[in-house]
Amino acid sequence: MLKKCLALGALTLAIAAPAGADTLDDVIDAGKLRCGVVLDFPPIGYRDGKNEPAGFDVEYCKDLAAALEVDYEILPVTWAERLPVIVTGRADVVFGGTSDTLARARTVGFTIPYAIYYSQGVVGSDTGIKSFEDIRGKRVAAAVGTMPEQEWLKIAAEWGEEDLYQGYQSENEVFLAVAQGKADIGLTTNTAVKPVIEQYEGLEAGPRMPWTTDYTSVVGKREDVTWLNFLNLFVTHQVRSGRYQEHWGKYVGGEAPELRIPGVMY
Repeated sequence: MLKKCLALGALTLAIAAPAGADTLDDVIDAGKLRCGVVLDFPPIGYRDGKNEPAGFDVEYCKDLAAALEVDYEILPVTWAERLPVIVTGRADVVFGGTSDTLARARTVGFTIPYAIYYSQGVVGSDTGIKSFEDIRGKRVAAAVGTMPEQEWLKIAAEWGEEDLYQGYQSENEVFLAVAQGKADIGLTTNTAVKPVIEQYEGLEAGPRMPWTTDYTSVVGKREDVTWLNFLNLFVTHQVRSGRYQEHWGKYVGGEAPELRIPGVMY
């Protein structure tokens, strides 16, 4: 009788338990990979002269789809939408320069780093901003939901200059605000500075920000360990095969930064 009760209990639990997430099988069965990509982040993600998605992150989406032997779909997302598209299931994966913070890891899953950046400003030529200290008393703009915004707000609070901060939904809006004189400096990453100052007249490269190097990861569902394991292996293979260096050289230029964090096993 006891054995029957235990067996019945186990069957009940099995029926009641929700099916685990299995994005890997879902993508293969659907024959399509849906990639969330930020397309106002040149040269990492942008639209080319034909209005087609292009850039480092787009190439990574294509490579992952090829590894899975499926088609791919690029879903343009804003910085603030990177996590919600994973949580709601609109995207299978996000390539979007997403910093792997502990706070975000409570919502989504992260791979090992696939790209490394540091924060730098784009300034108006007539602002006189040459060093980090020159930013005091100036109007600072950044994209909402980004690491530069979060880090800058800490400094703004220390300086008592929160009222000088301007948040925008996209980096294009940030750069336009600086170009139009609405802001004195726009915060972005080092990879974006060159294409931005070439696009907008009156802008120039500003100072590097003092916070730490930004290690960014591929994003997937937090509970889907199988999918995250596959993505980790994909990132590793991108480096081993030379595709990481190939894409970095094409879109950013120069030697791709080593994806190791000192003192960490990877």
